[in-house]
Amino acid sequence: MLKQKLQQKLLQKLSPQQIQMIKLLEIPTIQLEQRIKKEMEENPVLEEGHDDEQETDEEETLNEDNLDIEEDEFSLNDYMNDEDIPAYKLSSRNIPAEVKKPEIPFSVGASFNDYLESQMGLRSLTEEQEILAQYILGNIDEDGYLRRKLENIVDDLAFSQNISTTEEQLHEMLRIIQDLDPAGVGARDLQECLLLQIERKNLENPVIKQARHLLKYFFQEFTKKHYEKIITRMNISEDELKEVIDEILKLNPKPGSSFNDPLNKTIQHIIPDFILDNNEGTLELSLNARNVPELKISRTYSEMLESYNIHKNSQSKEQKDAVSFVKQKLDSAKWFIDAIKQRQNTLLLTMNAIIEFQEEYFIDGDETKMRPMILKDIAEMTNLDISTISRVANSKYIQTHFGIFPLKYFFSEGLQTESGEEVSTREIKTILSECVTNEDKRKPLTDEKLAEILQKKGYLIARRTVAKYREQLNISVARLRKEL
Repeated sequence: MLKQKLQQKLLQKLSPQQIQMIKLLEIPTIQLEQRIKKEMEENPVLEEGHDDEQETDEEETLNEDNLDIEEDEFSLNDYMNDEDIPAYKLSSRNIPAEVKKPEIPFSVGASFNDYLESQMGLRSLTEEQEILAQYILGNIDEDGYLRRKLENIVDDLAFSQNISTTEEQLHEMLRIIQDLDPAGVGARDLQECLLLQIERKNLENPVIKQARHLLKYFFQEFTKKHYEKIITRMNISEDELKEVIDEILKLNPKPGSSFNDPLNKTIQHIIPDFILDNNEGTLELSLNARNVPELKISRTYSEMLESYNIHKNSQSKEQKDAVSFVKQKLDSAKWFIDAIKQRQNTLLLTMNAIIEFQEEYFIDGDETKMRPMILKDIAEMTNLDISTISRVANSKYIQTHFGIFPLKYFFSEGLQTESGEEVSTREIKTILSECVTNEDKRKPLTDEKLAEILQKKGYLIARRTVAKYREQLNISVARLRKEL
């Protein structure tokens, strides 16, 4: 039996401009420059410019009484008033021109996939092989692994590219890719990854030869740290096995990670969104806008509208269309400049609140002084939505006097001590890391033992919570940390 039901729902629908504002808030400084350049290419009313280019005297001031354009109730004064000329300046550091601040070093390197493709370009391949190679490269993840099975790639090529191939042909191309740098790229699992790397070493060396033998035939025993079995089956001593394991530990389990780790500053330099200086104990925050162009509204287009207005009674249809076009572009330009200004203000408001909340930590970077802080804390301090704080914290970095950090680093949950004091879980994680670093590797600390150590230090923590934090720190269970 069908039933009809009348129901009211209150839905919030974002306007295109609101969506654009959200996107502007999310992007980091390195992408903001590209976004501004794209807007300038699409909108001729937006121009790059400095204050000295925009200074005008009273004789050049637009007469708002004579600039009303028929029908639309549009006045150039809406766009060219005292607040908009000079237009909002994107530079937010407010540094006098004569003051020379050291530039923030950065570089924009090629992506991992670009790096692989550039090497493939040096190979002599047929057109069909190039297509297969490109498709395989597109399936290699950021760690350097090919997670998708070759048989599935055969189907993908058949359905999406209408290309008929075989697993054998793909395997042939994969072997070429696995010969690229870094060693281990294109592996389908950890065992293959390590074997690809060890096989590039000098196999005449007895230790390397034994390491290859272990990886090829006793990999499961190795991962489970069943060292006694390996010693017996390979007929080697404990000291020899230790040499072999030391050689294996030199290999990289994630060959692509050096290109994708955002904290690896030797490979990928970060452009910080904020700069925090400690001036004799006073924290001074500023936005990094050194590589972002300054914007203004084009004087040429405003004068064009002024000219059209003078002769508005004799305007042709083409001229009216031109006026409408320029008005639309002026609207868009003014909104974009205001949106950038709002973005900068929101970023500063949020970061200032974070610094105020974590002031003791930001003085010298001592992790033990970091307070528990969640998104809601900063949202309440700034009167902004939690979603806005989340967008600001995402993909943003701050340069401090003790290093460069992602904003997400400063957020952590809290945990109570025996005295009732609330401490940051980051402090707990720091202690856990130190315990594991200093443990006897022949008898690694279990989660139960780690929980006992923390409890003796006054932290109320359960074993399962220790296990959770250990996993978040990418620390293996005790059994897998065992060494000879």
